Amino acid sequence: MAWQLQAAKQRFSELVERARTDGPQVVTKHGKEAVVVVSAEEYHRLRGEQPSLLEYLRCAPDLDALELDRDRDLGREVEL
Repeated sequence: MAWQLQAAKQRFSELVERARTDGPQVVTKHGKEAVVVVSAEEYHRLRGEQPSLLEYLRCAPDLDALELDRDRDLGREVEL
């Protein structure tokens, strides 16, 4: 359903309830789509609930367990 901005402001509670029960609600301003109101559940689903960078780094594997020693071989000599 599309709501004009003035109607959305006047009937905000109804707009929110319809977003929760009927799905996304479009609000227009000067006849053009301005925003879409969605339920919190829909927002989280669309967003994908990704962990923060800090949480991601905390879940990273222990780098001390990896063998990160570099080979000391300098390669072959080449005449130019």
